[in-house]
Amino acid sequence: MPKALDALGEVQRLDKVIGALQRAARALPLGPFRAILQGRPIGHPLHPVLVQVPIGAWTSAAVLDLVPGGGRNARLLVGMGVVSAVPAAWAGWVDWAEQPERQLRTGVVHAASNGMAIGLYAGSWVVRGRGKPVLGRLLAFAGLTVASVAGLIGGHLAFRQAVGANKTVPVDHLVEPGWHTLGSAAEFAEGQAVRRMLDGVALLVVRESDGAFHVLVDRCSHMAGALSQGEVADGCVKCPWHGSVFRLADGRNVGGPATAPQPTFETRLTGEGALEVRLPGAL
Repeated sequence: MPKALDALGEVQRLDKVIGALQRAARALPLGPFRAILQGRPIGHPLHPVLVQVPIGAWTSAAVLDLVPGGGRNARLLVGMGVVSAVPAAWAGWVDWAEQPERQLRTGVVHAASNGMAIGLYAGSWVVRGRGKPVLGRLLAFAGLTVASVAGLIGGHLAFRQAVGANKTVPVDHLVEPGWHTLGSAAEFAEGQAVRRMLDGVALLVVRESDGAFHVLVDRCSHMAGALSQGEVADGCVKCPWHGSVFRLADGRNVGGPATAPQPTFETRLTGEGALEVRLPGAL
């Protein structure tokens, strides 16, 4: 099973439709709601939260379909699932549009499976209203089967391909406690993004005009893009991959698809003019 799911990311024929779908998802006139659908206010993608409603409704409908006299309430839950699947799909498409190649391919299969499930449930709701309960149940059970497959692919995306995961989490376990020297302060030009390595972790170093230093993890929390290759302006750095924007002072994500902030380091200058850094709270 894992090999079959991994193979989805290698199906290059999907690229024919991915480009147009990606442009369409990015062009959606969502305004400030894009950040909400991305999950920035809650600190992680919103899509997994929203899908609980349709999946819960459809699963409950399946239980009622097995109980005598439960058909009417089952239809209500089927309709509720179809309606609530719309915002869940929007959030999913917004997340999907900012992924790398393999995740885009796997994600479009996930989305197509979900679309098929929604279509089956919509058909179930319609035929039930036309007095065809047996066909309605069959369509609903088919929809639940397809939705379960879509959920399996979604789990592969989240946990095997790390879509939506914070790429900076391991830093706390990789960097040793205490102060570490990154070099002489004179080595860092004002306003320029400089990359340095510490215990195998790439760091972004920016020196302000007043001599203050900002040090963040260089790999973007969204998809591990190198922030040191991005634009530094107005006290922020912009990831060159997908446009996530982080505040240099505290690493807070203030724009783009990233939902997690960048880890920041405390800084100090020694009497010899060396720049030292440590993780906050590390002794």
